Amino acid sequence: MTDANLLGRNANTYTNIFTFMGFPLTRELDDQVDAVVMGVPYDLATSARPGTRYGPTGIRQAAAQLRWEEKRWPYTFALADRLRVIDYGDLDFDLGKHGHMDELVLAEASKILSAGKMLLTLGGDHYVTLPLLRAAASYHGKLALIHFDAHTDNETSVEGHYHGSMFHHAPIEGLIDPEKTIQIGIRTEYDYANHPFTVLDAAWTNNHGVSETVERIREAVGDSPVYLSLDIDCLDPAFAPGTGTPVAGGLTSDKTLQIIRALKGLNFVAMDVMEVAPAYDHAGITSLAGATIGLEMLHMIAASK
Repeated sequence: MTDANLLGRNANTYTNIFTFMGFPLTRELDDQVDAVVMGVPYDLATSARPGTRYGPTGIRQAAAQLRWEEKRWPYTFALADRLRVIDYGDLDFDLGKHGHMDELVLAEASKILSAGKMLLTLGGDHYVTLPLLRAAASYHGKLALIHFDAHTDNETSVEGHYHGSMFHHAPIEGLIDPEKTIQIGIRTEYDYANHPFTVLDAAWTNNHGVSETVERIREAVGDSPVYLSLDIDCLDPAFAPGTGTPVAGGLTSDKTLQIIRALKGLNFVAMDVMEVAPAYDHAGITSLAGATIGLEMLHMIAASK
């Protein structure tokens, strides 16, 4: 694989838009590769509107609009000068077989992470984060979790594959440390008296701003290995209508990007952007938000270098 193939700079906004940012489509995990973008088009654990199986494709296509800016604002470096990224493509699991999806995500994510690569996964419904956490924890140990969402996703009433219960099972399985797990943007009901995680709800975050939010996040996770999971419905539906369970009163895309940008230097091991459902989108703004946030995550990692 040549350096030119890793840059993604020569691709314009309307040709060959099947990979994220024009990065090469490959599964070669050689020494030139620092980070991997992987799609998991699964939405069989959805409780409301389906359609996030098209999320990875929607995000990739929207990312074509971001290719032209070699040095993304406000950074002063080109991403490829610090972080060499490939697109791993989508995982192709057996239709209707939940267990095969679990096994495949665990196997492929483990392969990527054990090779020392940063992993950014595009969903797919949020249940996919559970097998990703299993892979990350098997390699890095118990994780701190930074979770952006409108929902806490730690419901106990539904067993099995359900996108509202992953973070109930994750601490039981020893994947995440509840004391180092923080949830940002929450604005739906949860067990307020017995909730195991720190919550910065949407109203608090909107009222207190980026600096205080980032300070609380850093205090929570410390220097532990960190998994960053972002459900696109953390954004207000004005900025992300294309999702299965939109909830009014969320974060702006700008505030979310500023928070992610300010997290550089934390010990991130993997990240994801979940729950983009293009069928409910308007003018592609949710897919664009997902693509921009994913790209911001990669720049944040590169800035940490």
